[in-house]
Amino acid sequence: MEVKPKQILIADDEQDILEIISYNLIKEGYEVYTAKDGNEAIERARQLHPDLIILDIMMPKKTGVEVCAILRSQPLFQDTLIIFLTALSDETSHIKGLETGADDYVSKPISPKVLVSRVNALFRRLNNKDSGKAISLGNVIIDPVKFLVTVDDKEVVLAKKEFELLHLLASRPGRVFLRNEILSQIWGNDVIVGDRTIDVHVRKVRQKLGIDCITTVKGVGYKFDV
Repeated sequence: MEVKPKQILIADDEQDILEIISYNLIKEGYEVYTAKDGNEAIERARQLHPDLIILDIMMPKKTGVEVCAILRSQPLFQDTLIIFLTALSDETSHIKGLETGADDYVSKPISPKVLVSRVNALFRRLNNKDSGKAISLGNVIIDPVKFLVTVDDKEVVLAKKEFELLHLLASRPGRVFLRNEILSQIWGNDVIVGDRTIDVHVRKVRQKLGIDCITTVKGVGYKFDV
C-alpha cells in the first residue's frame, strides 16, 4: 500500500525563499504548497489542512503570529505542526510565537539542511506521540511505563519531577518549551513554584545523565538536543 506523502504549506512573501524551501522539501519527499501573505496562508490552510505549516513572521496582510493564532483557535488546526521563520533576533518575537502555539522556529538566513532536519524531527516526534512508548534519542532511552532512564545502557536514577521534566522535553526534541509551559505541565497551576525551581531540576538532570542534552534558550526556556 502506497504511503501518502506529508503535506506542507509554506507562507512567505519572498519568492526566492519559497522556491528554495519548496525545492528542498520536495526533494525530501514532501508534498509542498505555498502562500505569499497571511490571508492566503489561512485560506490555503483551510483548503488543504496540511500536516505542517511554515509561517514567515513578517508577512503582508497578516503576520505569521496572527495566522498561527487564528488557526490554533480552530479545532481542525489544534494539532497541526507549525514552524515560524523569523529574521527577528529579539527574544520577544520568539516568545510571542511560541506562546501563540508554534512548535518550533527557524531563524533567517535559512539553512535548507537545518530546516529539513527540523521538519523531519517534528514528524518523527508526531509518530512517537503515544506517551506510553519509550523515547530513544541518541544514547538516551526514556521509558515512561517503567519510569526508567538509561544512558549508554546504564540506568540513571531520577526523582519523579526530574523524570517528568526530562520526558516532557524529550517528547518534542528541538522544540523550545517556555518556562510557564514547563511549570504548568510538571508542577500544575495549583502549585506555586518559581523559575529557580526549573533551573535546579534541569541542573540535576544534566548532572545525573552526565551529558549536556538540555539546552538553555536564554530568556525563553529549555529544549532537548542530542
